[in-house]
Amino acid sequence: GGENSEGEKKRLVDDDDDDKESEDKVVKDKVVKDGDKGGDKGGDKDDSEGGRVSAAMILPKEDRGGDDEEAPAVVARSARLALPLKYGCNPHQRPAALYRPAPSVPLPFRVLNGAPGYINVLDALNAWQLVREAKEALGLPAAASFKHCSPAGAALGLPLTRLEARAYAADLGEARAPSLAAAYVRARQADPLSSFGDFVGLSDVVDEATASALKREVSDGVVAPGFEPAALAVLRAKKGGRFVCLEVDAAYEPPEALEYREVFGVGLAQRRNDRKIGLADVRTAVTTARTAIPEDKQRDLVLAAVACKYAQSNSVALAVGGQVVGVGAGQQSRVHCVEVAAKKVLDWHLRFHPDVLGLDLPPGASRQAKVNARAAYLDDHRQRLADDPAHGAAALKGLCLASDAFFPFPDSIDVARQVGVEFVAQTGGSLQDDAVIRACDDHHVAMAFTGIRLFHH
Repeated sequence: GGENSEGEKKRLVDDDDDDKESEDKVVKDKVVKDGDKGGDKGGDKDDSEGGRVSAAMILPKEDRGGDDEEAPAVVARSARLALPLKYGCNPHQRPAALYRPAPSVPLPFRVLNGAPGYINVLDALNAWQLVREAKEALGLPAAASFKHCSPAGAALGLPLTRLEARAYAADLGEARAPSLAAAYVRARQADPLSSFGDFVGLSDVVDEATASALKREVSDGVVAPGFEPAALAVLRAKKGGRFVCLEVDAAYEPPEALEYREVFGVGLAQRRNDRKIGLADVRTAVTTARTAIPEDKQRDLVLAAVACKYAQSNSVALAVGGQVVGVGAGQQSRVHCVEVAAKKVLDWHLRFHPDVLGLDLPPGASRQAKVNARAAYLDDHRQRLADDPAHGAAALKGLCLASDAFFPFPDSIDVARQVGVEFVAQTGGSLQDDAVIRACDDHHVAMAFTGIRLFHH
């Protein structure tokens, strides 16, 4: 984190990296000792001898797995070209292509419309996993708005209130039951400035109401487990017929537990992060001043944690009312993640301020032009609006914050409390856990330790 409270400004030797976990550190003398032992006494051999690199060579005893957790000495993989892509991350990165995971295994999705790009595919695969896991854990339709491999927003399909419908300029009728359309509107409207040109993930078959809501926004594409014929017709007409529609196989699971990637010609492998997050992970508070975490807050903590799981690390997500309304991702310092997310939360909240709802915007302006106009107004008037005792920051209450790793210092709690955070779920295991718990107790915040780290790169 950034600056710490008085008396805690000096970093501990083992905590010089923002999220360095002491229990995960490589014990250097152990590497040498066990490495020599492997060569001299027929134990674990190093990679150059064609053997396996054992966990025993680099990990403390309590963190070693069994033989089934050792990486294979030789990996021979075969993939078949499925779809040439226009280019990779950038236009000069050619050729680029999409490959089936194995010659006999089909892609997990079909292209029903448009031509997905390289980043579209990355967003789609992350977005689908997020909404699938959110629905599995919480039993409601889920949606996510992705940009550059992180969610700008994610939400459950709880019905919109009249005030929300007005602030989001959404016309879903008087629906009282959860719906996919409501999930989409909530996800897109969490941070509409960042969602410009997004890729959308939807947990359920797309109906016409959801397609109509999606058609109004500037977006690259959508991934979902199916499309009603009328909905697909609406979406195929979007972007001059170039809007990407991907139909995912809802039953698909990757054929291998390990996943592979290459960076600068070097191959890496790891077990896929298949650890699911559920209500049991956020139910028990470790704080003493406030210990009860209501069921609706447990729901929001799970939703925020699932969003963190598919956001670029470091990441935090803030949620309220079944809607992730602020994501801070890709920051090297955790307190900076919280600051980014907190600003997004404040801007989301101030869109409900009477001054913003009453802005005189040109009736012929596009939806995105209106989004930009509101954002510009907030830039000019944020502090005045935030200081309004009735409608400003003081009115923010009951927010939930999830973090993809532990808080190394209590400063993140101090920042989070400024935007109404009252419930926190984080990994735990920091050398500063006691200080973080004290900060939560001082702010009357309930906090749960999940024991799950969710780094994602």
